[in-house]
Amino acid sequence: MPSKDSLNCRRSLEISGQTYHYFSLPEASKSLGDISRLPLSLKVLLENLLRWEDGTTVQAEDCQAIADWLQRRCSDHEIGYRPARVLMQDFTGVPAIVDLAAMRDAMAKAGADPQRINPLTPVDLVIDHSVMVDRFADPSAFADNVAIEMQRNAERYAFLRWGQQAFANFRVVPPGTGICHQVNLEYLAQVVWTREEEGLTYAYPDTLVGTDSHTTMVNGLGVLGWGVGGIEAEAAMLGQPVSMLIPEVVGFRLTGQLREGVTATDLVLTVTQQLRKHGVVGKFVEFYGPGLDSLPLADRATIANMAPEYGATCGFFPVDQITLDYLRLSGRDEQRIALVEAYCKAQGLWRDATAPEPLFSEALRLELDSVQPSLAGPKRPQDRVSLPDIGGNFDLLLETSGRIRQAESAFPVAGEDFALKHGSVVIAAITSCTNTSNPSVLMAAGLVAKKAVERGLQRKPWVKSSLAPGSKVVTDYLDKAGLTPYLNSLGFNLVGYGCTTCIGNSGPLDEPIGQAIIDNDLIVSSVLSGNRNFEGRVHPMVKANWLASPPLVVAFALAGTTRIDMTQEPLGFDPQGQPVFLRDLWPSNAEVASAVSAVDGAMFRKQYADVFSGDAHWQSMPVSGGATYQWAADSTYVQNPPYFTEIGQPAREPTDILGARILALFGDSITTDHISPAGNIKASSPAGLYLQSLGVPPQDFNSYGSRRGNHEVMMRGTFANIRIKNEMLGGEEGGNTLLQPGGEKLSIYDAAMRYQTQGTPLVVIAGQEYGTGSSRDWAAKGTTLLGIKAVIAESYERIHRSNLIGMGVLALQFVEGQNRHSLGLSGRETLNIRGLSAHLEPHQQLTVEVLREDGTQSNFPVLCRIDTANEARFFMAGGILHFVLRELLAH
Repeated sequence: MPSKDSLNCRRSLEISGQTYHYFSLPEASKSLGDISRLPLSLKVLLENLLRWEDGTTVQAEDCQAIADWLQRRCSDHEIGYRPARVLMQDFTGVPAIVDLAAMRDAMAKAGADPQRINPLTPVDLVIDHSVMVDRFADPSAFADNVAIEMQRNAERYAFLRWGQQAFANFRVVPPGTGICHQVNLEYLAQVVWTREEEGLTYAYPDTLVGTDSHTTMVNGLGVLGWGVGGIEAEAAMLGQPVSMLIPEVVGFRLTGQLREGVTATDLVLTVTQQLRKHGVVGKFVEFYGPGLDSLPLADRATIANMAPEYGATCGFFPVDQITLDYLRLSGRDEQRIALVEAYCKAQGLWRDATAPEPLFSEALRLELDSVQPSLAGPKRPQDRVSLPDIGGNFDLLLETSGRIRQAESAFPVAGEDFALKHGSVVIAAITSCTNTSNPSVLMAAGLVAKKAVERGLQRKPWVKSSLAPGSKVVTDYLDKAGLTPYLNSLGFNLVGYGCTTCIGNSGPLDEPIGQAIIDNDLIVSSVLSGNRNFEGRVHPMVKANWLASPPLVVAFALAGTTRIDMTQEPLGFDPQGQPVFLRDLWPSNAEVASAVSAVDGAMFRKQYADVFSGDAHWQSMPVSGGATYQWAADSTYVQNPPYFTEIGQPAREPTDILGARILALFGDSITTDHISPAGNIKASSPAGLYLQSLGVPPQDFNSYGSRRGNHEVMMRGTFANIRIKNEMLGGEEGGNTLLQPGGEKLSIYDAAMRYQTQGTPLVVIAGQEYGTGSSRDWAAKGTTLLGIKAVIAESYERIHRSNLIGMGVLALQFVEGQNRHSLGLSGRETLNIRGLSAHLEPHQQLTVEVLREDGTQSNFPVLCRIDTANEARFFMAGGILHFVLRELLAH
């Protein structure tokens, strides 16, 4: 703790004979001014600054700036924030550890000690994104999928095993344990963290950044954390502060309580729609009000987990008695629970219903009893649809897709006694994202299954069903409640503990199903209890994807179609021919509560007793030792990336970008899934052709996400999403472009390589909300490896903008009222970007000169979206990791 403690606020607490030292917010307020009504999330940031004040990265005026935030309830002051820890999952964690290994190589080649590249901040990596639903609806599905996962990912897992022993402060939670955000909620998070230093025990708020965007789930526990790109996470691991502006905080006041039959999923979809409509990108959201009294911790976690979907940095819930009850239920140590209560009360971080409510930049409100059963889709999580309207919504989708004339046709499936139609549900997945942290919705799913089986119903035969919980605790309590046999009977057998369908690891559809979809150009549906339903994400053949609560997932598996009003139409018929409606199967709140009472602390203590050891597969995996990694030239999973080849040379000063060509022209809401897909690798794509050239057959491609340790695959996969639309090709789907001049049609990768041989810099043009979705560092890494020097968009999602800067790509924004349409950009122009220099300032205005095919010229201004002085330093060094490496080599 390097604090100068210029405000003289260091104090101590004694709990059960143990003394804890801390930096007191009430004491600091004697110098800073009254902070009692500061949002609690900003109080956490203030404590962080008090503790890290060193006169350089954190100064006394930074602390004062947070106190002064109350005057305008916004700030343009930049701070350096240091989280207590870093959380990773394997899709983003593997490339992060690859980068650290590459940095060690660069240190060694420069004659420095490679072991200086080492996490200074504790890091936990949870392997949860690699299991696929290859086997389903079978008692052996879990064992089979685990075996396939271990075989497919042996190279990656061996690499992580090396990292586990090579790096200090680095722990790995092996596969088959759970998803990172649920393991974090149930075990890793402490709410109040402690650290020994110079013989003293310090207590401070548990904070983190994570390479999984759903790091935000833990905000439901009162732990401040959010997703960052792997690039930022690596810098934080290496001791660099996270550069950020003091955020605006939007208050979200909850009152009342949910009505009978309404789930936490219905609530979070309502919240997501409301916040996305309001606009909270780059802001904190903090929940408050009397409605919190009736909101269980699991419901809070469900809402916090969807912060990336409503666009906020985080959705924060304060610590209160419900927090303590959850810590006790999940098996946390009683001393820790006592510390959490005493510390939060001493610091003014405890939710007290009698105290004045905090003051916010803006405030929204929601009456909980107004929430209705809902889904979201067919391709964005903020597009909420009330349950009765889902059928009509799908018919509208058909009409806008030009398929209304064949909407009532049914297409037979070869060798089967059923037929597929538009709207048929081909995937029904209780998948481990938002909802599997929540016993109430999982028990409700089990109860719906029980009643369905008792009425003689079965899922429709064309539905691929799966259960992928986020924690082993889930299967324990479903077993204890006696609901597992009923879920199994409907085909919701355990398939794995991992992200599966929500991340695109839904596995293959049965071949006759897939062929019928292709042959008849069907728009079929998936229904999943996840967070995301972006185009091309869940499954390449499934164009309509709907987010729903676990009990509704079961109901749609029974119905087999999304062209239904479940409030009026039957899900099926019992053996006597009587219709069975959703209302006949839906459990009462009392039934759900009775089932939830089966959850107890012993389950958590048992499942997390030896969480880092792994099973026999993991323990028997060979590990090659050494401070530096022994790269295998023939590996198709892990390769030494080329980022640091020039690190021994001085950093190049930014200069104007001249003679640039437009690689792609995109519309609104281009997600990180569009830019860097996580799922299926198409055999005919550049990445697929590359793998086949190395002797890898298509059945062994695995996924883009699993190959993120290999830059050769990932740069070929950049902009390769099958649903992406480059406007240069008139709305055609797929990752292609037109090479200029001349207009030759090529894949974006092939065109970028052709431009590179010519020495031509590249630019991407886009609309609003560029880079929404996952905290995917490869969306920025792939961009830079293709030779793209700048992106010009109407607006950015927070994480992707930061990642672009962190990889040395210039993020530019059209000024208000201008865009690609108003400027008449077609993609055939040549661009010069003027105003770049060694004195580049945050939010500086630059000029883009446009040379058109007919020889005419024009120009337009753009805003440089380098937002902080630290980001400017990172950009000028070539990126954040280059900055860190150069600093280490210089000292």
